Amino acid sequence: MFNVLVLGATGFIGGHIAKKALDVGWKVYGLRRNSSSAGHLQNRDITWVEGDLDDLSSLKAAMSGMDYVFHAAGYYPTDYAPRNISQQINFAAEQMKNVVRATRETGIKRLIYTSTLSTIGLPPENENRLADERDFYRSGSLPDNGYYEAKSAMENIALEAARVGYHIVVLNPTIVFGPGDVHLGTGEILLMIARGKGMAVPPGMINIIDVRDAAAAHINAARIGKAGERYILGGANYSIPEAVAIIADIAGAKPPLFTLPTWILDFYIRLADFLPFIPHAPYHLTAYQTWQGYNTDKAERELNLQSRFLEETVRDSLWWFSQQGLI
Repeated sequence: MFNVLVLGATGFIGGHIAKKALDVGWKVYGLRRNSSSAGHLQNRDITWVEGDLDDLSSLKAAMSGMDYVFHAAGYYPTDYAPRNISQQINFAAEQMKNVVRATRETGIKRLIYTSTLSTIGLPPENENRLADERDFYRSGSLPDNGYYEAKSAMENIALEAARVGYHIVVLNPTIVFGPGDVHLGTGEILLMIARGKGMAVPPGMINIIDVRDAAAAHINAARIGKAGERYILGGANYSIPEAVAIIADIAGAKPPLFTLPTWILDFYIRLADFLPFIPHAPYHLTAYQTWQGYNTDKAERELNLQSRFLEETVRDSLWWFSQQGLI
């Protein structure tokens, strides 16, 4: 039986990684900053340890005696002010360096790092294909986007460490839906559509994966993933209007009436930059030109990635939200 530590076990994806690890018979430890927080892992056989990604000594103490570490607690910038981008990048990078250093100094067999789809760049213009693991976000291409820049810096640190011998596997989930979204990350999108607020949608392609399928791939990454490799964890590709229509149909809500033209999105983004009383466009909206479909063949082949239908994910998610009194 392996001892595994989940950084971010109180969160959405990290909580499901912990559940899957329990399902395969591993002893699971969860790192948390708040001793009263359990995410969606109430009544599960988790051994909780307190620590912080900013505190190297607490990370080393938590990792002592562990076989695998799952890092699903990556820094998420919340300050949209462009003047603070460099500070956000530095903060994210220092946290990642702490995690990598702690794994080295405690002799961890493997670090499985949950990165993001935002670090997967667009394929070359002369190649007619979906984006895959060969494509990287180019640092500086969205200089005012703290999320993309910070996540790119973190993943680069992990990959650089792997190149000099660290046992690190990088996973890049696409848009993750599913039950247990305790902090209402992507779940806010489902709730908005279920409440009939998805009347107008942006253009573009997206890829969606169920959180339970992403978690299962994390377990396989620990077992059979190749160190130094990155794997896109995704399901089916959809146009945004198509995906929203499916969600609305299951929720019994009105489907989207029209797709927003890009000039409206551009206008809103520019306006938000200059007028302080208009909320700044979220990071992903400012990067809408990078939204795309993804090729998940590598993860299917090497990690046995399997993905369920979006309809099942939506039904289970909405049922979970209803149990929480949110709809």
